[in-house]
Amino acid sequence: MSQKVLLTSKEVNIILHRLACQLIEKHLDFSNTILIGIQPRGKYLAERIKQILEQEYNIKNVPLGFLDITFFRDDFRRNEKPVEANKTQIDFLVEDKKVVFIDDVLYTGRSIRAALTAIQSFGRPSGIELLTLIDRRFSRDLPIQPDYRGRQVDAINNEKVIVNWKENDGEDQVLLVAKEVRSEKGKEKREKGKGEESDM
Repeated sequence: MSQKVLLTSKEVNIILHRLACQLIEKHLDFSNTILIGIQPRGKYLAERIKQILEQEYNIKNVPLGFLDITFFRDDFRRNEKPVEANKTQIDFLVEDKKVVFIDDVLYTGRSIRAALTAIQSFGRPSGIELLTLIDRRFSRDLPIQPDYRGRQVDAINNEKVIVNWKENDGEDQVLLVAKEVRSEKGKEKREKGKGEESDM
């Protein structure tokens, strides 16, 4: 597999501050707004956005929760591997609040569709927006678009976008990884029934 760096640590930091400023323009003091990081990878982005809002823009007590969507996805039963759920942590009311979903990569849109269903268990928000670091705009299965995006990426089907966070991976970085395209001859030799990588 080959890979190239789409965003360096410095570029990620610049984008995070821009996204935080866009949220402030729309939501001001966040008195009626809550941030929801979509598990598992949206958690790191949501925590960083909250940190920037509170520490650098002096907005106090920004509500932040985490939402697990594992069993709300329409494809979780198709996964051959055992499904491992993440933790949902929402310790405040969602009813009549403005909700900002936060996820690192918007791909097919299925994760966001699942989040829209899952959040209803906690009340009826007055509105829902979507913030994403990377928007793979030509890969959508559903009519879902971000309200706040860090960067658009035009990636083809055999390419994968990987977001690394310093809290979990040691460094902030966004990579574009290209899988090797197997030859037709090689495909014929493989046993039928080996599934392709599922998209999350």
